[in-house]
Amino acid sequence: MKKIYVIEDDENIRNLLKIALSGFLYEPIAFETAEEALADIEKDKPDMAIFDLMLPGMDGVSAIKLVRQMPEVKDIPILILTAKDKELDKVVGLDGGADDYMVKPFGILELGARVRSLLRRAGSSYGHDIPGDAEGGERSDERGGSAQVRRVLSYQDITVDERKHEVRKGERELLLTNKEYGLLCYLMERPSFVATRDELLNAVWGYDYDGESRTVDMHIKSLRQKIGDEDGELIQTVRGVGYKLK
Repeated sequence: MKKIYVIEDDENIRNLLKIALSGFLYEPIAFETAEEALADIEKDKPDMAIFDLMLPGMDGVSAIKLVRQMPEVKDIPILILTAKDKELDKVVGLDGGADDYMVKPFGILELGARVRSLLRRAGSSYGHDIPGDAEGGERSDERGGSAQVRRVLSYQDITVDERKHEVRKGERELLLTNKEYGLLCYLMERPSFVATRDELLNAVWGYDYDGESRTVDMHIKSLRQKIGDEDGELIQTVRGVGYKLK
């Protein structure tokens, strides 16, 4: 049974999350403050964490940044669940290391879908060991043969070394979240082709989402900031459709 930390100071919402997650056959462990969760998280090694942003004492973003520095749990999926719905709040949360963002009030079925998606993709990132003809080595396939494995993606002055999970713009290393990394790899593999938001959700998050979602847009905005593309010249918006590399 997957163990999920819930860090939420509102008792009613905390209890609702515990009931919902238990109904989805997860093991929720709830905390009222970030400090309480951080005291146990590296030793307990949960499979996922759900953070509120506005907490007594340490705020959620500060706590998430600390989790990302802990060797034993730095790669666990983290979902932000908060009443703060401003675009800047979302960008700050995602840039702080969260993988996804939901605004209260939330739907239980959507919560379940996002949790399943994050857990399904935990421990892996898009773009590893992709067959191709770019620079790289070989790997054995199930029939005992070998296939070329693409190790480096490049576009203009941006390079992705998949073996090291490392992204560089020129000589500068970029520190991306797992979702930002996945989006960048997906777009770099398909330059000039338009990727719809639904396609990106399915490829990078691992689920189809029916309805209006700003998740992809928020991550693209954060990714643009990190690669110095705030004006959208490199990652271009195709209005009403999705995104493409110039």
